[in-house]
Amino acid sequence: MADVQPFRAVRYSGAAGPLGDLVAPPYDAVSPEERDLLYTRSPYNVVHLTLPDSPEDAGRLYRSWLSEGVLEQEDEAAAWLLAEEFVGPDGVARERRGVIVSLAAEPYSTGRVLPHERTHEPIREDRLRLLRAMRAQPEPIFILAGADLGLALPERAPDLQADGSRLWRSAELDLDAVAGAELLIADGHHRYESAVEYGGETGAARVMALVIPTADPGLHVFPTHRVFHGRPDLAEAREGEECASLDDALARLAAAPCERSAAVAVRRGSVELVLGREGELDVELVDRQGLEGISYTHHAFEAVAAVEEGGADVAFLLREPNVDDVFAVARGGRRMPQKSTYFYPKPLSGLLFHPVEL
Repeated sequence: MADVQPFRAVRYSGAAGPLGDLVAPPYDAVSPEERDLLYTRSPYNVVHLTLPDSPEDAGRLYRSWLSEGVLEQEDEAAAWLLAEEFVGPDGVARERRGVIVSLAAEPYSTGRVLPHERTHEPIREDRLRLLRAMRAQPEPIFILAGADLGLALPERAPDLQADGSRLWRSAELDLDAVAGAELLIADGHHRYESAVEYGGETGAARVMALVIPTADPGLHVFPTHRVFHGRPDLAEAREGEECASLDDALARLAAAPCERSAAVAVRRGSVELVLGREGELDVELVDRQGLEGISYTHHAFEAVAAVEEGGADVAFLLREPNVDDVFAVARGGRRMPQKSTYFYPKPLSGLLFHPVEL
């Protein structure tokens, strides 16, 4: 069983201003332009900590906010129920529910937490330096639980609310179902692995985690489409079955067997259905083209527009990943390429902070 516990959260006090001015998307979902806007929205916006000029600046700032009363720590340990209302990239409104807990960050070899994506050393090291400096985590990683967690939202008003997220403190919630579930990292591999490494240095190997059951009606995995620029070698149609139109290609893609990789290749003047190998992931089919000149988008219309407007050589449109397939890859000890899955929305930074010393 995983080691899952309530924790004494640190959170913004009323002195910091409206919570909506203080929270932000996690560090890897903030563009440089958005970072500049959030920096000026409030001197206490969490991006000053998640995307600082240096990790040391973030550490000093975090401790000053604690000493000045901008941040304050809860008196009692608790888990936090979370409901997130959002509109996905497909334009559909949904609500997703989960629980935020403190999770022991253990090596993957224990089998208590499974990864599904590859990570990169520079990003891990960046997050590790920040963790060393702050000794706190400003947002939860995102974990899937392959079990019914029996979560029920209280009828009372939420304790915290911002940007479509509502949180309720719960000191009595039974976390045994979470601890006994099969757990898989949906988003936050770099932060989890940096917490494991930090624990090896200090003995404080815990991480704040939003845990959502796979059966939650609001859970949805979106595809990440691939666009290639500066790749004249990919500009000519050659590998697939020509389709009459984009709609025809997308319909054939949806009907293609899941056991075999598939994608739609869009080029100026042509659309193809590309079929790959059995047992291969759709992203692995596209990755055979290499990563030179690649960019990513969660919106098919953006990928198509990049080609039609002449800026890209080819766009590959992918199917939505299946959660069961993601678990199957992880159980088999394999890793999916980066940006294989898009679990939207990512949990906000700044709703709660998790000190590494509980």
